[in-house]
Amino acid sequence: MREAKLNFPFTAIVGQEKMKLALVLNAINPKLSGVLIRGEKGTAKSTAVRSLAVLLPSLKAVKGCPFHCDPDDFHKMCIQCRDKLREKTELEAEEKQTRVINLPVNATEDRVVGTLDLEHAIKKGEKRFEPGVLADANRGILYVDEVNLLDDHIVDVLLDSAAMGVNSIEREGVSYTHPAEFILVGTMNPEEGELRPQLLDRFGLCVNIEGISEPEQRVEVVKRWVAFEDDPKAFIKEWTTAERELRDRIVHAREILPRVRISDEMLDKIAHISIEIGVDGHRADIIMMKTAKTVAAFHRRTDVTCEDLEESADMALQHRVRRKPFEDIVLDRERIAAVLKHNVSVAQS
Repeated sequence: MREAKLNFPFTAIVGQEKMKLALVLNAINPKLSGVLIRGEKGTAKSTAVRSLAVLLPSLKAVKGCPFHCDPDDFHKMCIQCRDKLREKTELEAEEKQTRVINLPVNATEDRVVGTLDLEHAIKKGEKRFEPGVLADANRGILYVDEVNLLDDHIVDVLLDSAAMGVNSIEREGVSYTHPAEFILVGTMNPEEGELRPQLLDRFGLCVNIEGISEPEQRVEVVKRWVAFEDDPKAFIKEWTTAERELRDRIVHAREILPRVRISDEMLDKIAHISIEIGVDGHRADIIMMKTAKTVAAFHRRTDVTCEDLEESADMALQHRVRRKPFEDIVLDRERIAAVLKHNVSVAQS
């Protein structure tokens, strides 16, 4: 039997703290609508995504279900699993590792959403659905490298599913819906072209990353990578404790997240930040609120603080700042800090 490929430990990645935090927050709370990682090649983007999947706790899934349904969550099950339960059929479960599903840049819509057999539906009166990428990605990580090169319509479909947690397909009056809740991770090199602002806004979080410029850290990157290549198992064993501690922290954060509270004062600060920075619409406010609550849960707290807001604003507003064509993204962090400190618009003070 072919030995499974070993992945570089998530906690062993040098630097890139913002990227790692954004990925962990999405693992805690899939309702953050994914993360867009913008940066040059060779900055550990794909390594971090694969490592996150190994880091996360295993899943309990219905054996043989193409959607990997949770046998203990009736409301998020596919139609077939629900029907079996209604018929008093016991659902056999199995443990699965969180999966990373890669979406190729040339993927067609049918490959992504799946296909309906219309001829079978007309002749037999039964729906026959051929699952696509979104079905396979349910309860996993959907990784789209070079998302800026993907067809805009496909990106729209991905973002809709990431936000709603379901995939709906309709052909000639025949429709089918299945669960599609996943962590959406898109990566891109801005030098190869940008996403349209309308699509950028639909990603919950965004982080800009660069190659490490400190000599000491660059040396550490090389040392760790060589150690991993020379003896992957020994290197992974060295990081077992750190990996377990972060895994436990994610599990605990998931448990307390529903109990995290955000005061009206904090919501008022969010509104002032969005007004001051000048973002369009209200999605920024909603994502900032969700992110701040997730950050609080990650820090083992049930009340959102100004520090949580400041940390979330950096990731939630990065790609929503108004800018001219070809202008670099610049987030005025001093202005955000001033709003948090005074709770008034800087322009009004």
